[in-house]
Amino acid sequence: QVQFVESGGGLVQPGGSLRLSCVVSGTNLRPYAVGWYRHTPGKQRELVAAFSAIGPTNYADFVKGRFTISRDNLKNAVYLQMNSLKVEDTAAYYCNVARTWPMPTIASMSSWGQGTQVTVSS
Repeated sequence: QVQFVESGGGLVQPGGSLRLSCVVSGTNLRPYAVGWYRHTPGKQRELVAAFSAIGPTNYADFVKGRFTISRDNLKNAVYLQMNSLKVEDTAAYYCNVARTWPMPTIASMSSWGQGTQVTVSS
């Protein structure tokens, strides 16, 4: 079974930065697209950024120019560099994988890690 362990969240002021990490176990990450999703109460879990198995990336409009996704297949890890954070970025962030590209905009996977909480507040 594929497992995800996310870390790196925390409390940051508006305009600040955080780097999230996700370590994937139970499978080789290389053939999968990987993505970061976020969830706030009352909303569906939505795609923030994704990195295909062969190179292309895509970003939700609300993070373009501020967030950068990267992956390290040797470490079976995915990262999300978050800059110029806004209050509305406050959410629990999760990573996941998919065989398809693009990844679903609204999460449909059945297995998730515990996520990492990002709180942007002054």
